[in-house]
Amino acid sequence: MKISCYSRQRSGGFTLLEVIVVVFILSLLAAIVAPKIIGRTDDARITETQIQIKNIETALKLFKLDNGFYPSTDQGILSLIEEPATGRVPAKYRDGGYMEQNRIPKDGWGNEFLYISPGFSGDYDLISLGADGEEGGEGIDSDISNWNLE
Repeated sequence: MKISCYSRQRSGGFTLLEVIVVVFILSLLAAIVAPKIIGRTDDARITETQIQIKNIETALKLFKLDNGFYPSTDQGILSLIEEPATGRVPAKYRDGGYMEQNRIPKDGWGNEFLYISPGFSGDYDLISLGADGEEGGEGIDSDISNWNLE
């Protein structure tokens, strides 16, 4: 049996070169993937807003089906979760309201929708003011409304 006074033990850590290679590979992947993901958030917010408009439209149609009229501008879309006490009061308001989770959704940028009834483009207008939250605009700042959904 040989006993050596020199024993080499390898520690479980990484060398500096290994760490640098891993960081370089991760940086390269991030540089390729990040621009593709970052540009998609605005598209996702626009799509989310369009879906929320369609959901609110469905609730408004159910409200009209039960009561024979759409809520007025003064009553607003809040009347989809709370029975209106002013204006034309619905006779057959549905228990629990007309929106799932008993809340009015916001647009993709966290802003409230504008509701006008009677509307300029139909029985009602449902509008999101886009990313800038102001009327008009172009690109992601443009308004999204129920009468011009893509």
